[in-house]
Amino acid sequence: MAMEIPRLACRRTVFGELSADPSAAPWAGVAPVTLREAVTAAEPRQRTWVRTAWSDEEWRVLFECEDADPWATLSERDALLYEEETVEVFLDPAGDLECYFEIEVNPLGAVLDLVFRRTRSGYKGDRAWDCEGLRTAVRKTAGMWCVEMAIPFRALGCGHPRADWRVNFCRIDRPSRDGSLPRELTAWSPPMRANFHTPERFGVLEFAGRE
Repeated sequence: MAMEIPRLACRRTVFGELSADPSAAPWAGVAPVTLREAVTAAEPRQRTWVRTAWSDEEWRVLFECEDADPWATLSERDALLYEEETVEVFLDPAGDLECYFEIEVNPLGAVLDLVFRRTRSGYKGDRAWDCEGLRTAVRKTAGMWCVEMAIPFRALGCGHPRADWRVNFCRIDRPSRDGSLPRELTAWSPPMRANFHTPERFGVLEFAGRE
């Protein structure tokens, strides 16, 4: 049986510089949500928490990832980060599932950003799209790595959010560099299959404080 689509209230706040630090203001006052295994919705081996908030100009997302060995080798923009370890944001500001954006960041701070549009044969990705003005930060501590993203509303062509978005927060964890252990896919709204590109399973982001 499929899980109910989750909903998340995203509060409006004032931010400082990116820190990728869950204890920094204003993140310490934002309650996190947790990611579940993508197919079964079970508790993952290595947990992930996500916090999100917004300001007049941008949407902020903070990932906090348990990881005994956060690793990556890819450092170029738009490299295939999903072949290693990465965190991912999927967002559909229009909420009609006709088009959605994907932004990935790996432990080295590399970025993959692309847009998917519905076609007669399914969704087709376009890596030529860049999230203009995107800022990211990565922070590693013992047994943990964190990523903070600042996504400008203007880059999404939507200005201030006027309606709820459809979104998902996902992670690819590869606990062994040699592939001897299976990867683990986790998501806030589990797609109930081993593929994050399941927009009908995106959750609902409610922008609190919207005028």
